[in-house]
Amino acid sequence: MKKFLDLVKDSLTEVRERMPWDLAARRRENPELLIIDVREPAEFDAMHIPGSINVPRGILESACDWGYEETIPELAAAREREIAVVCRSGYRSILAVHSLQLLGYHNAFSLKTGVRGWNDAEQALVDNHGKMVAPDQADVFFTPRLRPEQLGPADSS
Repeated sequence: MKKFLDLVKDSLTEVRERMPWDLAARRRENPELLIIDVREPAEFDAMHIPGSINVPRGILESACDWGYEETIPELAAAREREIAVVCRSGYRSILAVHSLQLLGYHNAFSLKTGVRGWNDAEQALVDNHGKMVAPDQADVFFTPRLRPEQLGPADSS
């Protein structure tokens, strides 16, 4: 049986990744770069990369196509644009880029280390009101808070 990280690893054979400083450089070099944040709306509202748009992973495929309630016109029309896909740590974004590639988006990449790594690289994050989020506040937000029952059985390796 495959696990979540097995799916991520399998997708990495097809997906390009870039580090946070590479994304910062691409933003300066390509003002048309589209940044898609595939985290859940509450995660996005708490903090996100300025100028990014929220397309939760659960609706990504229908958001990319015309004729659905979830359609995001800017994304549906962006098959030829360079797209950076981001999530919290860089795993969901790998799976999202893989889906985008299957849908004809050939210039998409995943942000390695995700928004957490973006913060670690001292890049700006804003909340849903456009207010800057302090790096220390982001660190607290990104600290895992697993409950004991989420750790699973001891022999589940």
